[in-house]
Amino acid sequence: MKLWRHHESPESRVLSLEEGERPDPQPGELLIQVHAVGVTPTELLWYPTTHRKSGEARNAAVPGHEFSGRIAAVGDGTETCFKADQEVFGMNDWFAEGATAEFCCTQHSTVVLKPAQLTHVEAASVPIGALTAWQGLFDRARLQSGERVLIHGGSGAVGVFAIQFARQLGAEVLTTASARNREFLTGLGAQRVIDYRTERFEDIAKGIDLVFDTVGGQTLARSWSLLGPGGRLITVAADSEGISDERTQKSFFIVEPNQRQLTAIAEQLASGLLRTVVKSVVSFDHADGAYFDPRNESDGCGKKIISVISHT
Repeated sequence: MKLWRHHESPESRVLSLEEGERPDPQPGELLIQVHAVGVTPTELLWYPTTHRKSGEARNAAVPGHEFSGRIAAVGDGTETCFKADQEVFGMNDWFAEGATAEFCCTQHSTVVLKPAQLTHVEAASVPIGALTAWQGLFDRARLQSGERVLIHGGSGAVGVFAIQFARQLGAEVLTTASARNREFLTGLGAQRVIDYRTERFEDIAKGIDLVFDTVGGQTLARSWSLLGPGGRLITVAADSEGISDERTQKSFFIVEPNQRQLTAIAEQLASGLLRTVVKSVVSFDHADGAYFDPRNESDGCGKKIISVISHT
């Protein structure tokens, strides 16, 4: 099978298109024929990409940990949960080989059935962004109806879902984004879109109950002053993981696969309560550009997708 593998060395980081053996599903695993995979460019810098769970250095890894596809084979112990040829989507463990490949293996507990209304491209745009938003708003921050939330990076893969979930709950939603995305984000539920290029969010967002940061850097540093009594801040920005500030360390989290939550998300997608947002689609043969090409990275809303099988 064809796959894209990330190679790390002190001198360079490269993605190369290679031939590899199709994996066999182990007990509890499913073999997925991948139709589409979501792109998280910062994933190439994360610890699980360059290390194994044991802590050993990992010089090569297949990226792409959210996907949609068809079950090609089932491992022992999964027969009562899933069957071959079912269409599923989900995210696999960060330390596992990813899905920027024609086939990948994943634990059966990391996927759910794909709603028939969604294409594979649409479904692949969901797992990491929606689960991050869900776990941040509800598990970490315990957002309540009527609270005031500021979402930094509302047009991103996490932000577009955080806006929708927060509004569903009855929160007041403010978000930072570029002016060209204002109308779209308002349609998702944002009540105030702050243009980060021309407006200081500190002048507008007062008495915030929750800051959900996906940007990091100075945006994060400037946000602590916005919190009212009992206010909380959470961040998923990649540059926050290594910051020594204790507040930031406690506020940072990384999304994990969760089948129960993804099932609830799939139900919302099937009913039309939740919208998918695809920024762009690139072909499998040009997957390296999806990770390394910085052009237009800030343009548009949602998730960049690699189409592994055409017409998905």
